[in-house]
Amino acid sequence: MKLRIHQIIPRTRVEGPGLRACIQVQGCPIRCPGCAVPFTWPENGGYEEDVDRLAERILREPGLEGVTFMGGEPFAQAGALAELGRLVKREGLSVVTFTGYLLEDLLASGDKDKLALIEVTDLLIDGPFQLEKLDTSRPWVGSSNQRYHFLTDRYVHLKDRLTEIPNRLEVRLKPDGRVLVNGLATVDDLESLFRDLL
Repeated sequence: MKLRIHQIIPRTRVEGPGLRACIQVQGCPIRCPGCAVPFTWPENGGYEEDVDRLAERILREPGLEGVTFMGGEPFAQAGALAELGRLVKREGLSVVTFTGYLLEDLLASGDKDKLALIEVTDLLIDGPFQLEKLDTSRPWVGSSNQRYHFLTDRYVHLKDRLTEIPNRLEVRLKPDGRVLVNGLATVDDLESLFRDLL
């Protein structure tokens, strides 16, 4: 089974609770106006990765709390991500999944792959990014309409503490000179960061 991926972040502390691997999938049919990652929209971008090999790679990373699936749109590749989720959960890791769809619509779809991805997800963060509702006061989300669904007990202890968890950025400098940024920040925050680096 294959996944089409934009990038893999082997270790991150800004894409969900604790130290996580992050799988950013390629392809998004929703295409929210103002999306921070429109380069993940095309279904033919990125590269393919075998799910079993990807699970092995994630499980070799020491000290991981779990894995985060984000996009693009994870539910566009729900079957492969559900399989990856099963493999890592079997070894005790957690799964956080982001989606631009609403949980109610995913459940009502009756789609077995979508339901399987929901089943392996501990924390689901749903709702499309809405530029007119821009809000980075809560962790891991960019607009006030987006919701947290604690589908298992794994992270329910965070439910009443979300406002205490700040959004953060990670900046990585690649050997070829590229600067990669992940996490969540406003444009003003990013401009300030890069102005201070000069």
